[in-house]
Amino acid sequence: MVPDSIERETTIDAPIERVWALVTEAEHLGRWFGDAGAEIDLRPGGAMALRWEQHGTNHAVVEVVEAPHRFAFRWAPFKDPAGPDVRDGNATRVEFTLASHGDGTLLRVVETGFASLATTEETKARNHAGNTEGWAFELGQLADYAAAVEV
Repeated sequence: MVPDSIERETTIDAPIERVWALVTEAEHLGRWFGDAGAEIDLRPGGAMALRWEQHGTNHAVVEVVEAPHRFAFRWAPFKDPAGPDVRDGNATRVEFTLASHGDGTLLRVVETGFASLATTEETKARNHAGNTEGWAFELGQLADYAAAVEV
């Protein structure tokens, strides 16, 4: 049986307000998370687009915006099940939780919904493994980006 969630936690060497900007503003998301830009309508129900040179565009819908502590969206980053529209069966939910931690920020990322993807168990497992690896890489990118950029 495929695990339903991925959970990651890291400390970013930047104040919470700065990390909030890095995870919620298109200018920043399109540099550390995507590498070819991003768009975000930062309100519940708002549309998001995350772009990668190699992987194309992934669409998302904003669900929670509670500055500077919680940000969540549903996205459809998978080739199988595919589709440009975020819908039940092809999307997972990503939630960022931020908390001050000394001079830095404790960032927790939880992605859920792998078990309910409308595809085979083998593909669910592949999607889960790919995103598990992806979050380790992306959070490293975020830590490096936070150290290099002024907000």
